[in-house]
Amino acid sequence: MKQNTIYLDNAATTAIRPEVLDAMMPFLTGNFSNPSSIYSAATSAKVAMDEAREKIAAIIGASRGNEIYFTGSGSESVNWAIKVIAEANRDRGNHIITSAVEHHAVLYTCQYLEKIGFDVTFLPVDKFGMISTADLAAAIRPETILVTVMMANNEVGTIMPLEEIGAHLKEVNATRGRENKIFFHTDAIQAVGHIPVNVDALGMDLLSMSAHKLYGPKGMGALYVRRGVKLPPLIHGGGQERGRRGGTENVAGIVGMGAAAHLAVAELDAEAARHTKMRDDFIDKITKAIPYSHLNGHPTKRLPGNVNITFEFIEGEGMLLLLDAKGISASSGSACTSGSLDPSHVLIASGLRHELAHGSLRLSFGRETTKDDLDKLAEILPQIVERLRSMSPLWEEFQKTGNIDKLLGYK
Repeated sequence: MKQNTIYLDNAATTAIRPEVLDAMMPFLTGNFSNPSSIYSAATSAKVAMDEAREKIAAIIGASRGNEIYFTGSGSESVNWAIKVIAEANRDRGNHIITSAVEHHAVLYTCQYLEKIGFDVTFLPVDKFGMISTADLAAAIRPETILVTVMMANNEVGTIMPLEEIGAHLKEVNATRGRENKIFFHTDAIQAVGHIPVNVDALGMDLLSMSAHKLYGPKGMGALYVRRGVKLPPLIHGGGQERGRRGGTENVAGIVGMGAAAHLAVAELDAEAARHTKMRDDFIDKITKAIPYSHLNGHPTKRLPGNVNITFEFIEGEGMLLLLDAKGISASSGSACTSGSLDPSHVLIASGLRHELAHGSLRLSFGRETTKDDLDKLAEILPQIVERLRSMSPLWEEFQKTGNIDKLLGYK
């Protein structure tokens, strides 16, 4: 990253904290042992892994470290949870419920399952990107085996009503019995380390997370599996992770994720309060300074450090390039689809027209984000929007007619 860059894309990835790197270094250099071996250095590596499990369990309110299984990414954790639960329970049902605004790790996995005979309900969302618990309840069938709903949206920041959903599923499962249980999974990759998470309060069976969203290393994820949930392995080939995930463990990455989780727990409340204040002040300032701009996602039930605003009559790509030229790194949506020319599926599902969804800007704050950074952006952004609109035929015509529907061919 260039010096003096203002980095506002922490939802895409975060920088490894110095303390995390310090914790990892002994297992990248001196103690490179395979933790499956039996000599003392290997035992030391295994102990460090077990300590990391406890730290990660603590950040999500899990009571046991052995409910944490390490993976190579958040996407792997998602795939493992959804595919294997679906396949292991196929003899009693083939119906899965999710939302239309999930990360593509969930959406593409569910679409794959549809191709091999599963039936998936993609719940709609309201204008804030929020699903309805009533809609979910109405979608449950006798053959429903899995509900997978994200904790917080990676693009617009909306926090889903998981506690309500979990409470409803608990009631449903009480009548269905253990053998006909509906499993509950969440992609909590954007939430863990940024808002309070408690798997017991949520009634969660499985939860996916990723290290590099909370200042840990890339290529490191974890899956929480509640004790008693039978989860066959996704990767065969060894006895690692108690026989559930073959392959030699990434000891340094595991230790780094544990260290990052431990630090995040200690700072969560203070950082959430700081980010929320900066977020709300910035949204208010920008939407007042720039006409025809509006917030995407829920105004209050959203991640503390997430801002997603649509600026009408401009293209988001041009905005990002001009911001980059000014030393500001931001995005228009998910990093996993940054090369796509299609508008955000989250914004479209929330009711935004294609031509407006293209003009969105996502800002995601981090530990290094300051009020001065956002003040600088607030000075630059109106100039950029004005410049892009001055080149837009739609903006020019709108200034004359004041009718966007007519310009776009709507009646």
